[in-house]
Amino acid sequence: MARRGKKKGRPISGWLVLDKPVGMGSTEAVSKIKWLFQAEKAGHAGTLDPLASGMLPIPLGEATKTVPYVQDGAKVYRFTVAWGEERSTDDLEGPVSKSSDQRPAEADVLLLMPKYTGVIMQTPPQFSAIKIAGERAYDLARDGATVDIPAREVEIGRLDLIEHNADRTIFEVECGKGTYVRSLARDMGRDLGCFGHIAELRRIEVEPFTQEDFVTIAELETARFGEQGDERSDSADTVPVDFDAIDALLVDTSA
Repeated sequence: MARRGKKKGRPISGWLVLDKPVGMGSTEAVSKIKWLFQAEKAGHAGTLDPLASGMLPIPLGEATKTVPYVQDGAKVYRFTVAWGEERSTDDLEGPVSKSSDQRPAEADVLLLMPKYTGVIMQTPPQFSAIKIAGERAYDLARDGATVDIPAREVEIGRLDLIEHNADRTIFEVECGKGTYVRSLARDMGRDLGCFGHIAELRRIEVEPFTQEDFVTIAELETARFGEQGDERSDSADTVPVDFDAIDALLVDTSA
């Protein structure tokens, strides 16, 4: 008996601008979107850590060929720095490595911010995807190694203070390719003498997309299955195959 070939996906092409929830990895998100669209091919333009939320542009089909252009575009993040602790991962995931009872005044934060605007030198976090001698820095860090990661040039278009209190400051930053927001929190904390780490991180723009393009997982599931929600079980085979509603959620890039 001949073996049944693997079911091929649809040759659908376009960009889906996902509002990724906290707790979902970028690879998991791509897999989910590919399944919902029954797409032949899918990818993403710029990884978002599981602890981060917000814009994850996902290309389908022929749109995957344009990923480099989107990756090179400016990105905007809204992030909260918690003062008083530096952590091994520079976010909430890792253990505390340094601490201080000192807290920065808003005036001191504002005075420091110009240092982190324009073209600056930045050292990526120990837990990052940077390759060192062929290995990912985060793999080496998980094995207990302290990795010597060279600083590199990144560009910060703007850095705005949105809200400040004794323990936390909310910022918005527009930055270029290769910028680590976690490094911004770490370095500002050190300069202020109080240490700091990312408590919340949300990406709100990836050029050329805007927040008006956002689509949530719930909206996608409703478009695909109606009010039945996520029908990932075997019963999904009984759902009528009509992709018009979900296909309409792709960004129109014809203009």
